[in-house]
Amino acid sequence: MNNPNELTVQVGSLERHLPIVRTGNLGRVPLVEFMGDSAFTNAAAQEMLALIPPQTQVLLTVVTNALPLTHELSDRSGIPYVCVRKKRRTYMHDPLIQEVPSMSLGVTETLWLDGPHAARLKGQQVTIVQDVIASGGTAQALARLVERSGGTVTAYIAAFRRGTPPMAVTALQDLPTNL
Repeated sequence: MNNPNELTVQVGSLERHLPIVRTGNLGRVPLVEFMGDSAFTNAAAQEMLALIPPQTQVLLTVVTNALPLTHELSDRSGIPYVCVRKKRRTYMHDPLIQEVPSMSLGVTETLWLDGPHAARLKGQQVTIVQDVIASGGTAQALARLVERSGGTVTAYIAAFRRGTPPMAVTALQDLPTNL
């Protein structure tokens, strides 16, 4: 029996029932949560290994739901990762700051990349990793940080894609837009 308040997804051999929630300007969306669900995170990371382009030297993500996913991808692939934060930390030195409109929250957010972390991107081929890419706003902001750091964006990969982002995104699955 289909439940109109959830979406069932299959990642590898793992099945998850994602609740449908209202969020920001996006309306009703399936809620993908990797934080706190190591089985789901591990299944997605294992499947996403094949999505990482061979020339990738660094993975980049933002401190959110994609962090445990990126950590597992790094662990499995041996490719280091850098994480952008959504709040300034007192220990940051010369951080790069990037504004990004958040479609899911309906507000503008600020991304912070610590100076020493930005230096790790210089001259590197960087793959941006996210849990879900929909409007592409966060992915574009991350790409601007890569470019400002002197790196090159190699690819955008995500566990899920929703709609048609403005950049080429390789994802495990597409999520419906009409819920």
